[in-house]
Amino acid sequence: MTTRTLLLLRHAKSDYPDGVVDHDRPLAQRGVREGALAGDWIRANAPKVDAVLCSTATRTRETLARTGIDAPVEYVERLYDATPGTVIGEINAVQSHFGTEPATVLVIGHEPAMSAVALGLSDGTNAAAAENISLKFPTSAIAVLRPAGPWEDLALGGAELVTFHVPR
Repeated sequence: MTTRTLLLLRHAKSDYPDGVVDHDRPLAQRGVREGALAGDWIRANAPKVDAVLCSTATRTRETLARTGIDAPVEYVERLYDATPGTVIGEINAVQSHFGTEPATVLVIGHEPAMSAVALGLSDGTNAAAAENISLKFPTSAIAVLRPAGPWEDLALGGAELVTFHVPR
C-alpha cells in the first residue's frame, strides 16, 4: 500500500507595493528568506515531493521558486482565493492533473483556505498541531497530513495531521 503525504504550504510573506493588485503582489525580502527555509524543512522532514499544485498568484509562484522543490507543477487558478472545498477538490483530482498518482503532493496556497483544509482533513489525532493551526497559520507555515486512502477519496476527517511547522 502506498503511503501518501500531503503538504499544505501557505505562501511566504508578501509585499504590498503601491498600485499592484492582490494577485500580482511579490514576496517581501522576509518572504524570500522564509520560502527558502520552508524548502529546506520540507527536504529534511518529508518524503520527496512528487507533484505540486500551486495557486497562480505571484507570491505563491515565487514561494515555490524559493523552496527549490523540483517536481512537476500544475498552476491552478482556482487555488487563488479558494474555498476549502475547492482546494480539496483539486487534491482529489491530482491524478488527472499529473497523469499518475503521486505519493507526495505539495499544495501552495493562501489563508484562510490552508488552515481550514488542514483542520477539515484532520482525523483529530494530533490535538497540539490542530490547536497551533487554529491559532494562526502564518506565512511559510507547513501542515503535513497523511491521507488514509487514494487522493480521489480524500474527504473531511480523512487524514492524519502529522505535524505543523513554521520555518523562521
